[in-house]
Amino acid sequence: MLDYMQKGGPLMWPILFCSVLAGAVFLERVTYFHRIAVRVGEFMRGLANLIEHRRFAEAQMECASTPTPVTRVVHAAILRHQATRAELKDIVTEAGQLEVPRLEHRLGLLATIAFIAPLLGLLGTVVGLIDAFVKISAQSGFAGATVIASGVYQSLLTTAAGLVVAIPCAIGYAYLSARVNALMHDMERAGIEIVNLITEHRHAPSPEIIEFGPATRAARKGAE
Repeated sequence: MLDYMQKGGPLMWPILFCSVLAGAVFLERVTYFHRIAVRVGEFMRGLANLIEHRRFAEAQMECASTPTPVTRVVHAAILRHQATRAELKDIVTEAGQLEVPRLEHRLGLLATIAFIAPLLGLLGTVVGLIDAFVKISAQSGFAGATVIASGVYQSLLTTAAGLVVAIPCAIGYAYLSARVNALMHDMERAGIEIVNLITEHRHAPSPEIIEFGPATRAARKGAE
């Protein structure tokens, strides 16, 4: 590999740097997405029981115990559970918008590398061809096929290297963008479900309050 780096010229080193940087960004994002993954269905089913019994403090602690974009959106709604339905929708929307930059962090860098790596390779090819023609002209135009082939071979190395870096970067960017879209969908789903849960059980009686029917109240009066 070192031999290819030397033959390809000085622009091979920026391309190598781009490949290392892209690999680091991809691994960091994959690790981050794996860490914040939440099974929305199971999580919301657990919260539904707490909200149904108006145990909002426990629901808040449940969200705080697993800090992820989805749980932060849900937590924002639970904190303001007394708000109206329209206000709750705005709350979960704003909370989700705050999470988007965190999800898209460094993805622009990966897309930039996928774009500029072929350009660096093309620039290296042009520079290599110019150098090859300079050598040919220095030999009064009587350069052999070996000299010409050697110059073209060395100049095309940078193009190949740029494409080798750009293609995996483009694939990695597409994969990470799909993960971001999936997480955004999970946040929207969780936001809709938490708003529905809160509004549906808003007027439910508290478990600590004991309701007495008319017959019970009459019996108590008679006993008195």
